[in-house]
Formats: sequence, C-alpha cells, structure tokens
Amino acid sequence: MTVELDTGWNLRSVMASRGIFQTSKLKPLLEERGIDLSREQVYRLVTQPPQRVRLDVLAALCDALECSLDDLVTITRREDSTPVAVGEEATRGGDR
Repeated sequence: MTVELDTGWNLRSVMASRGIFQTSKLKPLLEERGIDLSREQVYRLVTQPPQRVRLDVLAALCDALECSLDDLVTITRREDSTPVAVGEEATRGGDR
C-alpha cells in the first residue's frame, strides 16, 4: 500500500474571505507582526503554493487573518491499495 499526501495552499481564499483582495494589503499586516518580506515575496506567497514556509510567517499569517493553520493548509491523504500478485515483491520506484 502506498500513501500519497496532497497539500492545498488556501491563503488567497482566506484573504478573500476577510475582504483582502490585493497582495499589497497583506505586507503591512505581516510587518506589524515583525515579518519583513519583500513585495515580490508576499506576492509569491499568495499566488503560488510554497514548498516551505517559516513557522514565524505561518504564525503571523494566522494572527493577521484571524484563522488557523487548518484554514491555510489542507492535507488530503490517499491510499493506493493496488494488490501485489502472489510471488511478486512490491518495489519502490519500479523494477530494478
């Protein structure tokens, strides 16, 4: 059995639900909480799912937007239960 985790980055929709529709409005909210990101970094944070985010940035986003981490990040777990034929071994990454 293989487990796959799909993540969703919901910052844009959380912002919209709080009436914030421009990325430029987020920068001062983060600065008030001690987070100094460039205009470009804030734009990328809103428009592209990040590969990694500092914990202090996540905490500032949650505080500024009055939301929880569960609101910002969704994780969906999928299990692949493809049966393995008798006598065959399950291998990672295909045949060797």
